[in-house]
Amino acid sequence: MAPPTSAHPTAPSDPAAALAEEQARLASARKALARMLDTARLRVATGASVAGDRYTAETLGRMLKSHVKELAEEPDGPLYFGRLWFGDSPAAGEHRHERYYLGRRHITDESGQPVVIDWRAPISRAFYRASTRDPLGVRERRRYGWTGRHPAELTGFEDEILDGGASTDGTSRLVAGASADATSRLVAAEIERPRVGPMRDIVATIQPEQDDLVRADLDRSVCVQGGPGSGKTAVGLHRAAYLLYTHRRQMKRGGVLVVGPNPAFLRYISAVLPALGEVDVEQQTLAELVGGNPVGATDSEAAARVKHDPRMATVLHRALYHRTGEPTGPLVVPDGSYQWRVPVGWLRRIFTEVRAEALPYAIGRERLRSRVVGLLQRRAETRTQTPSGAWLRRMARCRPVTTFLDEAWPATRPEELLALLFGDPAALARASAGLLEVDEQAVLRWPPGRPRTARTATWSAADRVLLDEVAGLLDHPAGYRHIVVDEAQDLSPMQCRAVARRSRHGSLTVLGDLAQGTTPWAASDWRDQLAHLGQPDAAVVPLTAGFRVPAVVLELANRLLPELRVVVPPTRSVRTDGMVRIRAAVDLPTATTEAVAAALGYAGSIGVIAADARLPRLVAALRAAGTAVAGPDGDDGVRVTMLPASLAKGLEYDHVIVVEPVEIVEAEPRGPHRLYVVLTRAVSRLDVLHHRALPPALRG
Repeated sequence: MAPPTSAHPTAPSDPAAALAEEQARLASARKALARMLDTARLRVATGASVAGDRYTAETLGRMLKSHVKELAEEPDGPLYFGRLWFGDSPAAGEHRHERYYLGRRHITDESGQPVVIDWRAPISRAFYRASTRDPLGVRERRRYGWTGRHPAELTGFEDEILDGGASTDGTSRLVAGASADATSRLVAAEIERPRVGPMRDIVATIQPEQDDLVRADLDRSVCVQGGPGSGKTAVGLHRAAYLLYTHRRQMKRGGVLVVGPNPAFLRYISAVLPALGEVDVEQQTLAELVGGNPVGATDSEAAARVKHDPRMATVLHRALYHRTGEPTGPLVVPDGSYQWRVPVGWLRRIFTEVRAEALPYAIGRERLRSRVVGLLQRRAETRTQTPSGAWLRRMARCRPVTTFLDEAWPATRPEELLALLFGDPAALARASAGLLEVDEQAVLRWPPGRPRTARTATWSAADRVLLDEVAGLLDHPAGYRHIVVDEAQDLSPMQCRAVARRSRHGSLTVLGDLAQGTTPWAASDWRDQLAHLGQPDAAVVPLTAGFRVPAVVLELANRLLPELRVVVPPTRSVRTDGMVRIRAAVDLPTATTEAVAAALGYAGSIGVIAADARLPRLVAALRAAGTAVAGPDGDDGVRVTMLPASLAKGLEYDHVIVVEPVEIVEAEPRGPHRLYVVLTRAVSRLDVLHHRALPPALRG
């Protein structure tokens, strides 16, 4: 692309000269980054010798190595994506006549002066927010075009005059902040660039409404209702990066966690935060988050529904505290020639007090122990004794006190409690009274012959969520300062509680689309889901502009919305490119092979998506035709991914081939939602192949 003439008064009027000046600037920035990297590596090499002790040396070493890793991420990639030139209006303030280059990380020269400003710095906000209606003091915004090679080469730039002036070459400038279809050429090119490999960051293309969410304050929880291609996942990841930059000290104490729907999705997004300079963010699926025992059992659909129901939280709480009981007799503790006697009334009083404090169960047991020892201490002091620390510790662990605790507040483990609940019908009936119907209790009970002890039991995926709930009743789990939850509409109430327990003193970014809910317990209202997540007052912000999925694809998928029984605003794409082809085929494996061969003629990734049961036949047909294919985990260098519909969520491909849509609908109770997800995985072209009749909403 031939670059427009720079509007800066001192810039060369010749476009080629202007580009040459920018390329010299790039070379200077790369030298500055190389110097920073060399300096950081030198500090790693010498860090141990300057530390005062071993612990300090190890801590310093980890910090320095992390810094080196951040600087070394794609050093040959584009170092900046934009430039701000401030004018002389009062709104420019201290930035009058200044020019700033904006990139993914901060780069300084030898004197410490900034060469590139981090996109998260306060001054960078003007790049995303300035418009002709409100220039924010900005005279000109420049965007850069780059090759996709390494090292990336600068190919051109595009200027936007924001104060109403005209360009020096006489051509009209793009109006920033205008309607969505007046998108910058470079922004459009970046958005529409073929998608190969993992998800990329969007720092060069963040839109104003996205920027508002990215820069939301740390103490504010936000729920983003985002349709397909609206950038909700990218917004959540960029918000995590922004918070880590802006609140580094606070975030270091608690950390950031990203919760995704499956391992394939986490692999897909895994490169975004490192590319933004953040390498210390945990990423886990919900199954990994609750952890614990391996899954060895499978629930019936009815049992899974009950186990994921929020009523189970009360059932488990009752089951746990039904194990406690008021003391029935006095406590007598031998101590040498003495016997200390604590009346039952005193014991009942402290038992009631501890129950009223609503502490985690294990902490409550220790609190009760401490209060008992306190009563014994008072008894000893009446005989003019001054109990020592050793005496207090001995009293706390003596047999009479331990026996009293085991009767009044017995210790337990999550597995022991759940085995008792599911293995003893009477215990289950007592804990479920007034909450679960008789038939619901029946599906929870272990059948005859199934192991009935914690040691021999096998657990289902839903059981692991319940075990985590019990563990949370026993003691608080380690928490995070901020958690990003993607595809949150698919979490059950009990899964939401597992996330909420880890965010007691933090904030959440909740991402999802009610129309894409595919689990049996998928949310139909964000208010209910946010209450389960412990953030009932979080703002729900819709993103309705689709940047990744072409309009023609969304128009087809949006036909399904009336069948999905959720109230969401339809997504409207800003893209007028794209292609949709719907073809009937007698032989679907052959038609799929032909469609893949045609798709390989385009650039970018290809996803073949079908109902889980059909996919193996398609894989065999493609391999028989000599086409290299990869599974959901991907394979470097293989462009064609074979994907079961059940794992398509959150992923995207340039060219998607959907095979037999009606089978996807029939495969599960929320089949129409699943088909909506599948159709919207295409970011350039969509082929729909069918032998049977299409679902009614897609006909015509």
